[in-house]
Amino acid sequence: MAYQLHYWPGIQGRGEFVRLALETAGAAYVDVARGDAKAGAGVPAMMRYLQGDAVQRPPFACPFLVDGRKVIGQTAAILLYLGPKLGLVPRSETDRLWVHQIQLTLADLVVEAHDTHHPIAGGLYYEDQKPEAKRRAEDFRRERLPKFLGWCETVLQRNPGNDAREVPRLVGARLTYADLSLFQVVDGLLYAFPKATKRVLRKAPRVAALHAGVPGNRRLAAYLASERRLPFNEQGIFRRYPELDA
Repeated sequence: MAYQLHYWPGIQGRGEFVRLALETAGAAYVDVARGDAKAGAGVPAMMRYLQGDAVQRPPFACPFLVDGRKVIGQTAAILLYLGPKLGLVPRSETDRLWVHQIQLTLADLVVEAHDTHHPIAGGLYYEDQKPEAKRRAEDFRRERLPKFLGWCETVLQRNPGNDAREVPRLVGARLTYADLSLFQVVDGLLYAFPKATKRVLRKAPRVAALHAGVPGNRRLAAYLASERRLPFNEQGIFRRYPELDA
């Protein structure tokens, strides 16, 4: 059976990290909320899991993955589950836990990037919190972004064998879902904070090389060029407000 991925239609969001893994592995999956509600798909199908009484262990929010009777929520947990099935983690438990740790750290970075444009409350419009967003974004650009990407650079530097690789890897010698997630994070940051991100990447050449090289994967390149890859927009996690990239 095909995996069922549930996430809001119209944005990449946190669901995109799961899509990248599924697409790179060539796995069969259905993007349920993008389907036709008249055919039993669409947002109503997703909401039945989130709000219906029949789900014993309801996910808190999307994205979540349905695999048979299993319902797995939280992006990092979904990837932890899918990694071995899709061949996107090393074999050793130690390395798999390290991939998971990297994924959780990238999730922290995603939250901080989101909070630059919604520092007070997610239920308020950006226009209702612009002064606070400007202050939060300044700290993010100066302190947090260099710290996170600097850590990723260190991880890449300390992964044995990367010095001889044109496209470095975060863990081991083969592509993992952590590499895909770092690619996605950098791609989003280049959309939201092009000036600040390019400055940081000049001091993180391995991160830049990974971002440039990961799309060389045949299946991933086909996905990125397809209509299934939605463009970044001002409804998702990474939003471009030029005044926040001063």
